[in-house]
Amino acid sequence: MVPEKIREEVERLRREIEYHNYRYYVLASPVITDEEYDKLMQRLIELEEKYPELRTPDSPTQRVGGQPIEGFETVEHSEPMLSLDNTYNEAEILNFHERVRKTVGDVEYVAELKIDGVSIALRYENGLLVRAITRGDGIKGDDVTANVKTVKSIPLRLPEPLTIEVRGEIFMPVSYFEEYNQQREEEGLTPFANPRNATAGTLHLLDPAEVAKRNLDSFMYYIVKPQQYGLKTQWEALEFLKKLHFKVNPHSKLCKSIEEVIEYWRNWSKERSKLEYWVDGVVVKVNDFAKQNELGWTAKSPRWAIAFKFPAQQARTKIIGITYQVGRTGVITPVAEFEPVELEGTIIKRASLHNFDYIKEKDIRIGDYVLIEKAGGIIPQVVHVVKDLRTGQEQPVTVPDECPVCGGPVGKESKEYVAYKCLNPHCPAKLKRHLEVFVSRQALDIQGLGPKIISKLVDAGLVKDIADIFYLTIFDLAQISGLGPKMIANILSEIERAKSVSLERLIVGLGIPGVGERTAKILARKFRSLEELANASIADLLLVEGIGEDTAKSIYDYFKLPKTKEIIEKLKKAGVNMKSNIEVKEDVLSGLTFCVTGTLKNFSREEIKRYIESLGGHYTDNVSRKTDYLIVGENPGSKLQKAQKFGVKTLTEDEFLQLVEERKKKKGEQQK
Repeated sequence: MVPEKIREEVERLRREIEYHNYRYYVLASPVITDEEYDKLMQRLIELEEKYPELRTPDSPTQRVGGQPIEGFETVEHSEPMLSLDNTYNEAEILNFHERVRKTVGDVEYVAELKIDGVSIALRYENGLLVRAITRGDGIKGDDVTANVKTVKSIPLRLPEPLTIEVRGEIFMPVSYFEEYNQQREEEGLTPFANPRNATAGTLHLLDPAEVAKRNLDSFMYYIVKPQQYGLKTQWEALEFLKKLHFKVNPHSKLCKSIEEVIEYWRNWSKERSKLEYWVDGVVVKVNDFAKQNELGWTAKSPRWAIAFKFPAQQARTKIIGITYQVGRTGVITPVAEFEPVELEGTIIKRASLHNFDYIKEKDIRIGDYVLIEKAGGIIPQVVHVVKDLRTGQEQPVTVPDECPVCGGPVGKESKEYVAYKCLNPHCPAKLKRHLEVFVSRQALDIQGLGPKIISKLVDAGLVKDIADIFYLTIFDLAQISGLGPKMIANILSEIERAKSVSLERLIVGLGIPGVGERTAKILARKFRSLEELANASIADLLLVEGIGEDTAKSIYDYFKLPKTKEIIEKLKKAGVNMKSNIEVKEDVLSGLTFCVTGTLKNFSREEIKRYIESLGGHYTDNVSRKTDYLIVGENPGSKLQKAQKFGVKTLTEDEFLQLVEERKKKKGEQQK
């Protein structure tokens, strides 16, 4: 039985968290600090873990991304999600107005910015979000409810217990789109052409936890059957949506005449680049619902609304050269250098060409004349080459023979990647990213050294490789803006603590190409020290279960680099632990991965972890399809449901110990 006071606390926490989500993500006016918010969320997570029967679909904890989805169910729309007719100039919008006026007389219009995202339908029953459906073909769409729950500007529970369907747009903000595309380029993947494609791709990911990382946002603008809620106009509907805590675009305007609509369109044609989201036009709607119904619909679109698109502005210029940028992961990005040209009020001198496949596809050469435009009105990009202006003197763009930063080798890490990278793991261009991995939770877990501080340390010349972290002094850190005495003391304390890190975490932090957490743990179990690992031959590494030829060569090559030897020597002098603390008594659980849920009788979590690893097994904190066994104790949490969904075998504590004894016995018989 769950105590009543716990039920009351859980309900109070949910109300508070949803209120603060609304203040932060919809109103952009928070009233508590991030730390205070995190404490509320952490307390709710703790209570739901302890009392899983209290967990409900509308809980704020469900936003962070649940278990992966097997696929998307196709759902029929309650009424068709039609497309809009387009118009591109003032003469055409005046023609639209005349058609409207002839049918229903003089009207007011609501002008709304046309967001470049993905249309979505949200169904609520008794105030709770039950379905989120993509537009699809307009008649049927995909049920993406689990993914939409991660969009923090969309309420999981309305302030009123209404049964209602609302529609709007989910989009990726400018800053996140640019960051995400940069990340894709660094990972050797082709960047998305526009935010709409990025949003659509995100909403169709099978793992909601990954969707949650993409920071999608939303604007709602339509209510199905609005008259049921006493609404007579589109303007009233927008106000009603705000009342229900939906995010509504603040720039929508009630226009008394078509001239006001045109002025609104002219203004945003110039100002759109200042927005934090992409817009490609203005949606013009007759305000009065009765007049909308009188105007009616065609088979494809409403007669009472139209998309007034912004003109695509382009400019012609010449490519005078190609430079190469080396990203944080070593990806080499070709950049076109132009003869300066004015485009939408700014002088454009360069644009990313993304990767060499992109150049090949568009047949771009040095000396070519090209048409360029701003994607979404912001990012310059090459539309196409003006081949009629070629003289025969144009030069092909080639992959550089060596890294433009360090002179190291250049190549593809695998056939699947489109990008070429600097293959030197110690390239200075990779240093900031390497340091972020080194201090991360999976590696040395040095709290306080976030990306911004790391960037400042590198830019100030205080850190030139990962080992330099252990040589920072109070005087060094005092030079970094934003660091006070207390924070400096905490960072130095964290650095000192990190010297006793386990060998597998140190291996993760080294950033050996192809070596992640699992491989690092295998290596730390088989090699008793970093020195022993560094001296291993390829043949020695291939004898280790789970290490293939590519990984073995990568590890061997890494430790033969002079810079690696220098870093290891500096780490040793700093007093960093380089010996394995994983004592493998009997290798009877080799190749098996275990997870635990609930309270065990004979072990704490740390004790069972050490016991499993001492027998050669792998322990993980999270259940996945790769988990072999889930050990179930008293009061199990949500991991049990995940294990059942993934088909992971479950064991009681006694059954686990019995499995160990059976495998010991079998191994003993094999050795006789």
